[in-house]
Amino acid sequence: MLEVRTSTEEILAHLVAFDTTSRNSNLPLIGFVRDYLEAHGVSSTRIPNEEGNKASLFATIGPQDRPGICLSGHSDVVPVDGQPWSTDPFTLTPLGDRLYGRGSCDMKGFVAACLALVPDMVRAKLTTPIHLIVSYDEELGCTGVVPAVRRLGVDLPKPRSCIVGEPTSMKVVDAHKSGIGYVTTVTGREAHSSMPQLGANAIFAAAELVMELDRYRAELIAAGDPSGRFHPPSSTVQVVTIEGGTATNIVPRECKLRWNVRGLPGFDEDALVARFMAFANETVLPKLRASAPEASIVTDFTYKVPPLAPEPGSEAEVLALRLAGQNQTYTVAYGTEGGHFQAQGIPTVICGPGSIDQAHKPDEFIEVSQLRACEGFLRGVIAECER
Repeated sequence: MLEVRTSTEEILAHLVAFDTTSRNSNLPLIGFVRDYLEAHGVSSTRIPNEEGNKASLFATIGPQDRPGICLSGHSDVVPVDGQPWSTDPFTLTPLGDRLYGRGSCDMKGFVAACLALVPDMVRAKLTTPIHLIVSYDEELGCTGVVPAVRRLGVDLPKPRSCIVGEPTSMKVVDAHKSGIGYVTTVTGREAHSSMPQLGANAIFAAAELVMELDRYRAELIAAGDPSGRFHPPSSTVQVVTIEGGTATNIVPRECKLRWNVRGLPGFDEDALVARFMAFANETVLPKLRASAPEASIVTDFTYKVPPLAPEPGSEAEVLALRLAGQNQTYTVAYGTEGGHFQAQGIPTVICGPGSIDQAHKPDEFIEVSQLRACEGFLRGVIAECER
């Protein structure tokens, strides 16, 4: 266990050393954080997933009988498989003003800064509590924080505002698009490829569906972004994987395509999906069933990241802008857990150290100056909660 007073860099080195790639358990890291908090007299609540191999952690510092300011960050990271790293990705490596390691930027740097300031939070005479959440599976569609968010205002305190520390170079972000994933499975009938009339080619059918999605993509680009704030300036549709067929002499029975929608705040994804399913059932499926009555086209939902919509003048926005010394908010193209907090009625902004340009890449790094800026921001949160 670390000493009672520990720097952000020392804590970050420990966090990076835990291989919390989303396919792995994050329980060793959560145990480390829990022990660290307990060493400072802070109790915490573990919120496990259904399998019991991952968990979020929730803690409150200060008064327990009122809502406070929530600082939230995820513990999981993306894989390093096949990436040409110059250093060991799970050893924090300082080179000049940069600290290299998987998750150093996205987003263990923020979590480390929060933990390093826990002694200051404990010593402060807080009249407003500070809530800490460390979640899991953000990189798999922001799913891990959901069980924790659902308990806020039930058996856990509901924060009055939330700051999610994704890497924004300490700029205050008040909006991002949604991210929704689907998998469409086309099932036809196998046959010898010399007798295609006896089968139903699932890949041909899937190709029609792909072209329909491409038409939606073009329509969304033409519709643009009325707010003028987002880049790219529209909602988007992408087909990301296609899997089908077994051999060159077999009419393919099955084809799966995975696709996603990133919608501007207010975009009606349900209407787009309903249109897609109508096309699949009314135009494509009858062709398959002409020779294979058992054929089917099924679209399943895989994940949903809610959008973060602007809330001008919200407590979270006003506080974050003041503490960051800024007078304007920004948007980002990526999704975050922030939409889940907002959907629960908690004003939320995104603000954290590091640049998203460094995330998910080999030789991911965070600049030490960004950690210092984050620490200054967090000291401002503590001062705010003392008033």
